[in-house]
Parts: sequence; structure tokens; C-alpha cells
Amino acid sequence: MAQKRVAAIHDISCFGKCSLTVALPLISAAGIETAVIPTAVLSTHTGGFTGYIFRDLSEDIVPVARHWKSENITVDAVYTGYLCSKQQIYLVLEAARLISRRDTLLITDPVMADNGKLYKGFDRDFPDYMLKLCAAADIITPNITEAALMLGVKYMEPPYTEDYIKTLLEGLYVKTHAKIVLTGVCFDSRRIGAAVFDGENAAYVFSERLDAVYHGTGDVFASTLIAALLNDRSLKAAAQIAANFTCACIRRTMEYDADMRYGVNFESQIPNLIKYLEL
Repeated sequence: MAQKRVAAIHDISCFGKCSLTVALPLISAAGIETAVIPTAVLSTHTGGFTGYIFRDLSEDIVPVARHWKSENITVDAVYTGYLCSKQQIYLVLEAARLISRRDTLLITDPVMADNGKLYKGFDRDFPDYMLKLCAAADIITPNITEAALMLGVKYMEPPYTEDYIKTLLEGLYVKTHAKIVLTGVCFDSRRIGAAVFDGENAAYVFSERLDAVYHGTGDVFASTLIAALLNDRSLKAAAQIAANFTCACIRRTMEYDADMRYGVNFESQIPNLIKYLEL
């Protein structure tokens, strides 16, 4: 069987484990070739750091994809993450079109917000543009804030009710017709995880809810989800593996009282990821 290939379209944060510096090692560790199309280069990510250097790589996104197409390079999945402008959404759609086959999956993590607020640098209407990308995707992995913003509904603080989660899932499905893995779902103080929705049925996966918050855990979850999916796991099984792995990374990081801005110690847990996937 030929090795599977993913195109990860994210920014590169040179310090602070997130985006491509998470996606590339985790998906590669799962035995999947991981090609990259960088959307921007930052000296650090934007969460908690100041004075960071930022370079927009918008003008390179489509030319990279055109070059791949000229070399007959296609991918099994396109995985999109942080995009720094509305223009990049259209550029990514074009790049995905160029490098996709009929059976290529488009998996979109609409990275733009958390804790009820948009990230720095995004206009208030950015969720409307991100919704266009989600509507083109096969699978989307928003968190609660991102789902609420794309739907224009009120963000609620956790713990959530099952009715609120179903409202988000059903609303997103109507607008996108994508399969949904909604992250950050918790109904009590003990467990946190994700809701998986295929347009008809909702299923839930959980891991232990730890008393710590670190940047980049969404990227760890989504990258692990894709690694499991392309190793032939069902969407629910992949989400459970991603939840368990992310929890293990957080637990290990808590042992050393690390700066939350620096991300989680996923590197030490890669052997466990390989065990989860039985590679």
C-alpha cells in the first residue's frame, strides 16, 4: 500500500508549539507523509507574546500548489489551520483544488478564537469568511467559541448543556454539510472532550479534565485526529485517540510547571501515539 500524504496548510510559529511545528511531527510520526504550505512565519505565536515578528506568505500559497500540480503531486488530505487574512481563505480553497483528487479529504480547523473572543488581528466579520472554507470541507474541527461565532449565536461558558451543544452541531451542519468534531465539550468539571456529528447522530468522547490551560492543544488534538483518520480509524475512534493523547500531553507538561505560552510536551508522548495507533 502506498504511503498516504497530507498537505498541512498552516503558519509556522518559530517558537511556541502550535500549527506546523505540531502538525508536521505528529502526523509524520503516524507514518503519513506530511507536506506543508506555510501561510505565514511568526517569531512566536500571538497568544501571550508581544513584539513578535510576522511575515505574510499569501503570495506563495497558490504558486506552491501550482508547482505541485505541474509535478503531478496530489494528496490524500488537505489539512488547514490558522489563516491570517480573509484573502488567504480564497487562496487556500484554490490551492486545495489544485492538489486534490476526487477522493481527497479537506479537513478544516477554523483556528480563529477561544474563550468567547476572536484572536488578535481578526476583523469581526472573519468568522463569516471562515464559514465559507468550512462549507467546502469534508470534516471541520471548531471549538465552542468558533462554532458560536460562525453561527452568530451567544457564546456560553462551560459546563454546557447537551441542548446547547446540539444547537451548535445542527446549526453548523446546516451551513456546511461537513462532518463535525466540536472540541472543548464538557458537561461537568471532571471530563472534557469532543462531540462528533455526521448530520444525523451525535456521539461524545471524553478524557480527564485537567486544571491547566496551554496554547496549541487544539493543534495537537486536530493533528492527532488526522493521524488516526488516515490510519483507518472511524471519526469517533480518531476523536477518542486525539482526546486521550492531548490529555496525556497536558498531564506530562503539568509535571514541570511549564509556561502556558510554550505549548505542551507532546514530544515525550509520541511513543504513546504510536501505541494508540498500533503502528
